[in-house]
Amino acid sequence: MLLIDKYAYFNGLKDVHPLEKMVFALSLLLFSLTVRDMAVSLITFTVMSALIIFAAKIPLSYYLKLLLLPGFFILSGTITILFSFTGKSTSISNIWWSWKIGNWQIFISDDSFGTVANLVTVVFCSISCLYFLTLTTPITVILSVLRKLKVPSLLVDLIELTYRFIFIFLDTALAIHQSQASRLGYGSFRKGIRSLGLLISSLFLGVLQRSGQLTMAMNARGYQENLSYIEDTYTYSSRNWLIAIVILGSLILINGYL
Repeated sequence: MLLIDKYAYFNGLKDVHPLEKMVFALSLLLFSLTVRDMAVSLITFTVMSALIIFAAKIPLSYYLKLLLLPGFFILSGTITILFSFTGKSTSISNIWWSWKIGNWQIFISDDSFGTVANLVTVVFCSISCLYFLTLTTPITVILSVLRKLKVPSLLVDLIELTYRFIFIFLDTALAIHQSQASRLGYGSFRKGIRSLGLLISSLFLGVLQRSGQLTMAMNARGYQENLSYIEDTYTYSSRNWLIAIVILGSLILINGYL
């Protein structure tokens, strides 16, 4: 079991109704993406992070590790926006930093810095909303809510099977890597490259074999194009709905004031 999936089953908000968490997280996500305001995004990120750490009892170190994963992609994407190029004779106002190379000038302007800052805050705000839902609600419970909302069963089953195959993929990769490492397959750079190539080729064959076994197991148990699970019982909380309305209403007021 992945650690992120373990926290989804064992956290401080596991007994909260999944619909309440989904409506709360997705409402803040859609509002932040709609207004795209830096202040609103920062407040939303702070609120969601506080709920993840203090309410759901997710360790701070693990949450920061999760934030580092998309951070590398954001960094690589914002570099191209942050830096601009122009001819040497072109005059530019509001430059923070510049560097001349031959007939070209590399610079960072107020507009590019503001665009990057707004983009980073909106992205991390969106990620915090999704992490709140992922770390507090198991995937089977989320899919159960989607079924009750009359989402097509084929789409729900595809999501569930894809999520299952992620575990199969990671489990197979870990087993192959441990086997190679125990035989000093990564003792040198050359051996590491060769072992990595063998791991990738063996990985897809292993996952294909496991997926075939899963299909046969499902057919043997009478699979009829519908995956069924025993659902837990949850109760709605008026206090939780009130907190969600207050937070969303406060963000709307802040956005109107700004």
